[in-house]
Amino acid sequence: MTRNTPWLWYGALLLLGATLYVISARYPAHLPVFLPWEFHWPEFLVLTLTLAWFARGLKRVKHPPPLWRQICFVAGVISFYIVLQTRVDYYAQHLFFAHRWAHFVLHHAGAFAIAIGMSGEVVYAGMPDFLKPLVTARPVRAVVDVLQHPVIAPMLFVGLLYFWLIPAIHTYVMLDARLYQLMNWSMAINGVMFWSLILDSRPKPPARLSSLARAALILVIELPQMVLGAILSLSMTDYYQVYTICGRVMDMTALNDQHYGGLIIWLPGTLTSFAAMIVVLVTMRLNEEEAEREKNPA
Repeated sequence: MTRNTPWLWYGALLLLGATLYVISARYPAHLPVFLPWEFHWPEFLVLTLTLAWFARGLKRVKHPPPLWRQICFVAGVISFYIVLQTRVDYYAQHLFFAHRWAHFVLHHAGAFAIAIGMSGEVVYAGMPDFLKPLVTARPVRAVVDVLQHPVIAPMLFVGLLYFWLIPAIHTYVMLDARLYQLMNWSMAINGVMFWSLILDSRPKPPARLSSLARAALILVIELPQMVLGAILSLSMTDYYQVYTICGRVMDMTALNDQHYGGLIIWLPGTLTSFAAMIVVLVTMRLNEEEAEREKNPA
């Protein structure tokens, strides 16, 4: 492998991105479902480079994560790509319940898988050296500290979910491509930040929170999600008429669409919190056993 090999890979990614950009711009309605409806360079580069750096980093770190964590991380990144860079995004713009599924992936399932993969060190090891100081810069660390503050983190997690679903704001966002991208980015980043805080398998310190604090935050976010989901799934008022304006791609009534979307917030969201609670309790037990072994070595 020559010194220029990594740059050849970057060139191949750029060529692939340029190809997808051209064909999605010229033939959007004729492409298979796994190709972009609307190609977006930022999402493409972030997700593909993350996977490339992850693969490169696995060869560099001395103690890579267990295979199951690696699989979770890759599956989470791929799920983001499917939601943001395939025809799924088209359905999310024309069906409320498809939109809720997309955000469930960005804010819950996909972010959960990325967080439980605990592969940040691997991705960092695979990054080009000139980018590493940017990641460890003081302003970046300060932003992460704010996003993962034990008070701010649950407020942001629930607050963003509610904010983007305020009917007037949601209508405006769904009709503005830039705000639509901002909404998706905010949900994805917040999801990864929150679940990384909750699913950190290390004891405190070096982890930011104790196991009991993590369990408490899970309970804090669960009830507001259940309330919002129940309101939308049981209401007889159509709050999101923008999908009627844009045209639904499936033959269903507005209320059915809204009810299905509310159920997605209510049930899968609750199950994700339940799964997180199990992970936290198992992690607490494993950390206690490890501490006991260190105190009383055989």
